[in-house]
Amino acid sequence: MLATNDLLFLGVVLISNIIQCITGFAGTVLAMPVSLMLVGYAVAKPVLNALGAAASVGVIASAPKRLNFAEFTKMLSVLLVGMLAGTLIQTFCELTAGSLYIMLGVAVIAFTVIGFVNEFVLKKPMASLMPKRIESATDVMDSAGQLLILALAGLVHGMFVCGGPLLVLYADRVLKDKQEFRTTLSAVWIVLNGIILINDALAGYFVPSTIAALAYSMIALLAAALVGNLIAQKLSRKVFMIITYILMLVSGISLLAK
Repeated sequence: MLATNDLLFLGVVLISNIIQCITGFAGTVLAMPVSLMLVGYAVAKPVLNALGAAASVGVIASAPKRLNFAEFTKMLSVLLVGMLAGTLIQTFCELTAGSLYIMLGVAVIAFTVIGFVNEFVLKKPMASLMPKRIESATDVMDSAGQLLILALAGLVHGMFVCGGPLLVLYADRVLKDKQEFRTTLSAVWIVLNGIILINDALAGYFVPSTIAALAYSMIALLAAALVGNLIAQKLSRKVFMIITYILMLVSGISLLAK
């Protein structure tokens, strides 16, 4: 029988992935803070990472021809550098659990405030923070600011498996349409999450209890996909974006107070 915290964790997986299905992002970054408090870093990170990879495989399988391979390789090359730095910080630096909570809490609150102000106050998408679109993808990649954003996305993803908000800022400017956006980003997540998955396995994270948590979570992930698609047809994206930002803000504040 599952403990109370385990049941709450499944609820977090279900709700965060329903929102992910509706909004197209924020699933892991929303789930990670609460999951850390419920089941701890050693369970939350590998399980949420594996779920992210599984969800991405499903997206690519639905539209494999919409993958923008040129942008995929460019994003991946920069992200890998940042992710390596994040993994090294996590592995070799003596960071206490409290310091990890504070770092992630600050990051989540920053993403939330920036996103909310731009979308609901300035009424601009998150991508408006980026420089205006340049004619070629090569010119875009030459921008030091965008390179920095990609590297930071990799850094955050390497440490907390939630670099998505930063990657969205870049990808929303260089990918042509929604399906290309979803498919190309999903390909990136499969590679990045796959690397983290191997690293987690070598580090010994996948003990029997963690494997069991992953199995239960996969069921929640499938249920989230079904429910999310159903709800997406009934309610507006704006309503769920507001809910997402509120929950992210609460999660970030909770981490700082822990």
